[in-house]
Amino acid sequence: MKINNVNLEAVAVEPVGFPEKMLPEVAFVGRSNVGKSSLINALMGRKSLARVSGSPGKTRTINFYNIEELLYFVDLPGYGYAKAPKTEIKKWGIMIEGYLQKREQLKSIILLLDIRHPPSALDLQMYEWLAYYQFKIILVLTKMDKIKRSQVPKHVKIIRESLNLGSDSLLLPFSSETKQGRDELLSVIEDLIK
Repeated sequence: MKINNVNLEAVAVEPVGFPEKMLPEVAFVGRSNVGKSSLINALMGRKSLARVSGSPGKTRTINFYNIEELLYFVDLPGYGYAKAPKTEIKKWGIMIEGYLQKREQLKSIILLLDIRHPPSALDLQMYEWLAYYQFKIILVLTKMDKIKRSQVPKHVKIIRESLNLGSDSLLLPFSSETKQGRDELLSVIEDLIK
């Protein structure tokens, strides 16, 4: 999939603000600061269309990026630690769950996990919730450039075992810095929307 034309088409906190076009959607989910916005920028070939921050909880809305008038990348707020009041964090949870459960155009969820660490309790909870509701889950292991290349298989194995995944389950190591894994992930996404 070649990406030339992208734009941030909608920023919403409730369904009335979601795009009305019936394009397929791929949502990006992960804990705060796992690299969702960086990954989306890397996939789109942009440096800062999706806002990136060093402080957790920067994304506080559901952001819809129109990709070539073919599909939407949907950037969801991160779960877990964020610099925001607990009442606001609770609202994000309700907003995310509402989107995930009611959006008919949603074709797949890309669940981002930091390759450097075993999945947290919240990561496990999110994975189990998505699996329970039978979402098509693509697991992307971010920040691959932060570990030695020789350590990648070991870290993939730890995450695979933590999630009780079989050897046939796809886990994609990814680096937003070097773009390793970009073409493979775009190919997986392209197959989903055919």
